Amino acid sequence: MKRMLHIVSAPGRAAVSPLLCFLHGYGEAAPMPIERAVRLHGPLAASAAAAATREFIIVAPQLPVAGDLWVRHADELRALVEEACAQQSADTTRLYLTGFSYGGNGVFDLAAAQPDLWAALWSVDPTRVPKKPPAPPLWLSAGSIARPQRQAFVRALGLGTPERVWADDGEDHVGSARVAYGDERIYRWLLGFATPGG
Repeated sequence: MKRMLHIVSAPGRAAVSPLLCFLHGYGEAAPMPIERAVRLHGPLAASAAAAATREFIIVAPQLPVAGDLWVRHADELRALVEEACAQQSADTTRLYLTGFSYGGNGVFDLAAAQPDLWAALWSVDPTRVPKKPPAPPLWLSAGSIARPQRQAFVRALGLGTPERVWADDGEDHVGSARVAYGDERIYRWLLGFATPGG
């Protein structure tokens, strides 16, 4: 089986670091060059907060074809995360999952498929409400796609507590990613959660 293309970015320090896995949206799948694809939106974008690359090891895989398909690659994504943990001295109790648009859907799907892996989740303007709420703490950054479905998201995910956040800065779809990934407070929020027992 062909290995999933991915980029790993690690802070320039020797300390053990948390890991943030980023799932891109529909338009960033192959054949778009991966260097461009995973830097358009998300923690590796030029507009992202400095905390992203300063505090986190970032794993950014690329789907081989476009679609709402992240869950089909659950085993391969787990292998990439485990490999990055071993090679980059990651703190395995602090593994976080984020994604934009279809990648935001992937956050829900992978959390359901891998309940033992992720300490906290961050979905940015997902396009659909999950059928089953994920167990880990969740921050949902809404944009023009999620906003009209707010009540459905709030009900399905139990949003409205410090561990279940709905945030809406009034942006359109792409703007929601730019603002969310540029927001230092969300990275700090993620860092507040660790997987019990690691």
